[in-house]
This record gives sequence, structure tokens and C-alpha cells, in this order.
Amino acid sequence: MVVSLALILGFLLIVANYIHYQDVMLEHYEHDAMNIGAIAASQIDPDRIQHYLDTGERDEEYERVYRILSDIRANSEAKYLYVVKPGTDEVWYVMDTDPSENAIPLGYHEPYYAGAFKENAPRMVRGERIAPIVSNEEFGWLMSVYYPLHTSAGEPAGYVGVDIQMTEMVNDLRLFLSQLIGLTLVVAVIACIVYITITNRTIAEPIRQLSGAANQLVEAEQSAEKTETRIFENLTIRSQDEVGALYRSLSQMEHDMNAYIRDLLTVTAERERIGAELNIATQIQADMLPRIFPAFPGRTDFEIYATMTPAKEVGGDFYDFFLIDDDHLGLVMADVSGKGVPAALFMVIAKTLIKNRAQMGGGPAEILQYVNEQLCEGNEAELFVTVWLAIVELSTGKGLAANAGHEHPAIRHGDGMYELVVYRHSPAVAVMEGMRFREHSFQLNPGDAIFVYTDGVTEATDKNNELFKTDRMLAALNREPSAEPEKLLKNVKDAIDSFVGDAPQFDDITMMCIQYTGPEAKKMKELTIEARVENLSEVLAFVDGQLEEICCSMKAQIQLDVAVEEIFVNIANYAYTPNVGSATIRTELEPKTGMVAITFVDSGIPYDPLKKEDPDVSLPVEERQIGGLGIYMVKKSMDDMLYKYKDGQNILTIKKCIR
Repeated sequence: MVVSLALILGFLLIVANYIHYQDVMLEHYEHDAMNIGAIAASQIDPDRIQHYLDTGERDEEYERVYRILSDIRANSEAKYLYVVKPGTDEVWYVMDTDPSENAIPLGYHEPYYAGAFKENAPRMVRGERIAPIVSNEEFGWLMSVYYPLHTSAGEPAGYVGVDIQMTEMVNDLRLFLSQLIGLTLVVAVIACIVYITITNRTIAEPIRQLSGAANQLVEAEQSAEKTETRIFENLTIRSQDEVGALYRSLSQMEHDMNAYIRDLLTVTAERERIGAELNIATQIQADMLPRIFPAFPGRTDFEIYATMTPAKEVGGDFYDFFLIDDDHLGLVMADVSGKGVPAALFMVIAKTLIKNRAQMGGGPAEILQYVNEQLCEGNEAELFVTVWLAIVELSTGKGLAANAGHEHPAIRHGDGMYELVVYRHSPAVAVMEGMRFREHSFQLNPGDAIFVYTDGVTEATDKNNELFKTDRMLAALNREPSAEPEKLLKNVKDAIDSFVGDAPQFDDITMMCIQYTGPEAKKMKELTIEARVENLSEVLAFVDGQLEEICCSMKAQIQLDVAVEEIFVNIANYAYTPNVGSATIRTELEPKTGMVAITFVDSGIPYDPLKKEDPDVSLPVEERQIGGLGIYMVKKSMDDMLYKYKDGQNILTIKKCIR
């Protein structure tokens, strides 16, 4: 770019100087030619020019003037000196001092030809002064100057023409142009070399150093190991211009970046330490909550499941369930105000106090009153906890609950739907000393269920800041109201996730569900016998004996006998064909529901009678399909019928209310 600019500038200088020199030379030649023309015009009588043209006579005066003009030509720079009279369409020659045989005689005339002469003809006819004419025709480079002549009356009489040879001037111009081009090129080359050298030393080389250092810095930043760099500090740039300012800025940036890396390493190490401790705290908090399910494998009178999803590494929500004694179950759902580590620490204290005090006995209100007093001591952070605490008597389903500012529980009775149980709250725990808490009683019957939760469920927020609310929660619960607790909680969590979408979780989400099945069913005797039709009477005698002991109604006993006969005969005829195997008949009674369950177990061919399509009993007998009527009658007469294939055994259970 520098060379291009130098060449352009040199070209402009050459053109300017050449034009100026040419103008000076032309002005010099024009001045000399006009002087010659003026001298020659002073010797001519303009009044006689027309006479010479009319007569063609070269008198003594003509000859005298001719000699004088010839001397002027010979002693001046003029190559040709002549007198002409322009006409409208042609020019007339009056006198030509050319000493050669090519001299134009008096009276010779010729038409105007193309060129400057013809262009100036109208003005020359009027006797006006015209600009010099430069031509390069058959006579070489010439400057023609025409000095006007006027008669004594002021009329145009003609012109004295002076042609000066310009070949020498043209040669001088060419020599000047070549010298000027050469000198300009030399100066331009020297200037470019000097400029590029200086620019390279003061700008380009420092910029290359800065660019290389920047690339090294980028490579160092992209490397896996973050270390301090000393790249810009090792450069030697001392200029005070913009490049120097850039170098100092980059050097300061590197210094600041090294300081940032040192701080970052320190902060990262600290964050890793805190992160590790938070992970441990998360694990400790998770370990404090019951999370092994089934929680009480030996108990069949209730089923329970709970989850907690913290919004941060550790949360303030907690749940708990524990056996106070063999017949009393404690249930806790709580939410500490605030988030993070402070809430988690407060949660640990509150959970421990509640469980320890509950183990000592007393009702929920008494327990919360004690915990409130303990938490209010030294509570400078002014944290509090909302608590739902219930104690259930498992043998009867009777329960007592206290709600200290917590969410209303949802309860399902029997085969119904979940609905909120709304009642007046007590204040949250740890709000103020001396608080008293209300408690209320409730009754759980076999098949009932309770769902408790924290506000993280109902206050889950989507991207439009809309809350999940209790309506959506109840809809999720009632999608499968009779599902097991684990499945039920999963349905609610899936509904929350679907509603929230990509919005962040702002609060802990904690849920717990307990399904009450009542006292454990009493096992009765079981009979294992070969599956033969001949043994049917023995099977019926066994079942009837058990039913009589529990005071089964006659109607229910007859229906059960018919069902037992149908199922046992089917096992005898089809389960082991063509071989013979054994069958086990087991009876169980659920005292609270008055439901008797008779289970048939065999190791024969897998067969699920519940999948067999029911016969169309509306058809006439002769049009019905053979088979399936017996199982159909069993389905219709029993209250429930269950089948499963497990460990290579067909297990079919029929249930009937005997009261």
C-alpha cells in the first residue's frame, strides 16, 4: 500500500512538473514569436497588401520588405516568416521568406484544411488575435503565431505568420520528463524503503510481537492447566505512541489476569471444599430421613412412602415416620422457613426434637408445645418451622393430628377420591414462646389413605409465574387414587415437572403418603392335596370348617362352596394334564372388613382365568359357546378375584364379604 501510494504521488508530481515546464517553454516560444511578428509587421504597409494580391506585382517596395523579412527570419529563431490574408474559404499568400525552392509565390491561395487553422478562420477573417498553434505535421514540431495587420482605416489586412521550430523544445521536454521520472522513482523508492523500515521497526514489528504474545496467551488459556503467564512482560516495546499504549494495556491485562487466576484458583479450591462439604451435608440430611422402602417389611396393616427433592444442595423440608410403640405410628411433615444450610441445620434440630419427644409419649399438641419452647431458645436467626404431626393407633385406625401452620392434608376414604381436609391451623413452631397448639381426632378405616406435602408442591411455578396449586395436585392424586403410595407420589411429581417445564425449582418438594389396611389378616389353616376330582369333598369339608369357625353367613358359604368347586375341578382337570400334581388351598380373614380370602396355588400350566372372555348369557342355551360359564359365575358371585403367576405357580385368590 505504501509503494502504491508513493507511485501515485510520484505520478501526480511528474504530471504537475511536466505541465508546468511545458507551459513555461510554450510561453517563451510564444513571446519570441510575437516579438518577431511585431518587428516584421512594423516593416509592412498593410494598405498595399490587397494591391499586391490584385496585381501580383513585386515592386521595389515589395522587394525591400521581402529582404528585410528575410533578414529577420535569418537572424531570429523563426523557421518560416510569411504574410497571408485569410479569406472566407481560403487563405492567400502575400509573401514567403522561405529561401528554398519550396517558397510559396505571391498570390498563391489554397482552401482551409482540417485543424487549428480552419477552426480559427472566422476569427482571422475579422482580423482578431488568435492563440498560438502547435502542430506536428510534415514540417515537424512548429509553433505558429499570427500577428494581425490592419489598414490605415482599421480594416483587417492580413497576418504576419511566424513559425518557430519546436523540435529542440520537445526533446528538452522528453529529457526533462525522463529525468523527472527517474528522479521521482529514486526518491519514491528511497522514501518507501525508509518509511517501511521505520514503520516496520516502530509499528509492524511491535504489532507482530503483540500478536504472537496474544496467540501464546490464548493457547495458554485454552490449555487444561490454568497457570500464570509472563508473556507480555518479556517484550521490549518502549514506544510512546498508540502501539506503546496498546502494549502497556495488554501487559496490564496480563498482570490483572494473573491476579484473577490466583484469585480463581483460591476461590475454586474453596468452592470445591465447600462443595465437598455440601455433598456430605446432603448425604447426611438424606440419611436422616427414612428412605428405605418398604419401611416396615413385617407390617401389613399400613403401607407408606415419602420423597424429598431439595431446591438446593440441602433443604429445609423434612418428613418422618416412626413406630412409637407396636400399635402407634408417628407421622411428621414439616417445612423450615428459608433455604440452604441455615434451614437444613434448623431442620435437623427440629426433626430430632419432634421424634425424641414423641417417643416419650403424649399427644401431638403436647409434643409441638415442647418443641416450640426448645426451638425458641437462642433462635437469633428467627427461623420457624411449619409442622403437621399425627399419631395413628394402628389397631383401630384412630388418630390425633396437630397442624402448626402447615398445608392441609388430602385424605381418601375407601374407594373414593382424594380431597383436602381443611381446618383451623395453629401458629408455626418457634414463632413465639408459650404457644399452645390445637389438635383434632380423625378415623382411618381399612382402605383409607392420607397424603401430606409441603408448599413446594402447590407453589411450584412455571415460566409464566403461575402456581401449581391444590387443584392440579388433587387432579394428579385422583388420576390413580387407588395406586400404591410410591406410584401415587410419582404421579404428582410427574404432574409438577410437566407443569413447571424448564422453569427453575425455587422450593423443596416433599411428599408422603400412607395407606391404612387395618390390623394384620389372621392366617387360617391351609390344605395341600392332590389335584384330583375325587378329593373335592375333602376340599369343601376343609373350607366349610373354616367358614363355620368365623360364623360365615349361609348365603356367603354357599356362594364360596360353588366357587371353590369350580376352581378346584378346573385345576384337577387341566393344570397338570396328563399328569397329576398338588394344589394348596389357603383361607385368610380380615376382621375389620369382614372379608374372607381363599387362595388356590398350583404348579401346573400357567393360566389366567380372568383373561377369558365372559360368555354372552343373553343368547339361547343352544347358541352359547361351550366353556367359560363356571368362571363367569365365580366372577359375578365374588366381591374380588385376583390372579398372578409367580415362581412357577398359578396363584388365584377369591374374596367374599361374609357378614
